[in-house]
Formats: sequence, C-alpha cells, structure tokens
Amino acid sequence: MAYPDDLLVEGEEVIMHKHPHWKMLVLPVLVFLVTIGLAVYAAALIRDLSWAAYGWLGLAVVGAVIIVWFAVTPLVRWRTTHFVVTTRRVLVREGVFSRQGIDIPMSRINSVQFRHTIVERLLGCGTLVIESASDEPLEFDDVPGVEKVHAMLYNEVADDDR
Repeated sequence: MAYPDDLLVEGEEVIMHKHPHWKMLVLPVLVFLVTIGLAVYAAALIRDLSWAAYGWLGLAVVGAVIIVWFAVTPLVRWRTTHFVVTTRRVLVREGVFSRQGIDIPMSRINSVQFRHTIVERLLGCGTLVIESASDEPLEFDDVPGVEKVHAMLYNEVADDDR
C-alpha cells in the first residue's frame, strides 16, 4: 500500500515506504494457531456431553476474544504503522483510531545509525537511530532492511548538505 500522495507537500516524492518487519507478526500467528487448535480439541472433548452447545458457544466467545486481542490487533497495528522516507523528510505514522506521528526534515538530521542483533541480522531487520536537532536521538525498531535504509538516508542527508 503506497503512502497517500495527498499528505505530501508540493515537489515531495516518496523514496521508500515500509511497514515494520514481519517478525512482529510471529507471536500473533502462533497465538491464533494455538487458540484454534485448543478450541477444536476442547470442542471435540465436550461433543458428547449434554451441555455441548453451550460449551461450544463459550469456546467460540473466548476464542474470538483471544484472537481479536492477541492476533488481529497486532496485525492491524503492524499494517497501520508506516515508515516513510521522502525527498524532504522522514515520516513515521502509527495507530488506527488515535494516530500519532513524527516528521523529521532531512535538513535537520545530524547523523544516522543502525544496530541489530545476530537474530535481527538473520531476519534482515534492526533499529534505526536518527539524531536530529531534537534533544534525544529517535529510535525506530524493527525496520526491514535497516542497513539499506541507513545507507539511503545517509545519501539523502549528504545530498541535502550540498
């Protein structure tokens, strides 16, 4: 899904648009699969009991609550989190009902760093650290292809300095 062009200023173009790394979705998928598996197992156990219909209804309600809370919500959060680099700024937008975001103009970026653990290196993600004129460096976790993003941002900042 491309970042909406109507949110860009005149002459600004999207260079890169990413969602957080897919590793954020591993636990929600596991919760989904385990919940479904346990619900089916429990439903099979109570099928011959006189109150099986009520038990199945209870299992469905509890399963639905667990799936919405621990699987669907993180999926929607992942899908609505945007890390965007344009020709003029870095934008981060998060949230569904209440949105929050930050914009960092390229001209205000002092340095760009990245770090990743061995597991993150294997998965191809990491943390991007952007130092700007603000008080504290801003850290963006789970950026896919963090080394490429780092290099691209460094080039944009270097181009902006010329």
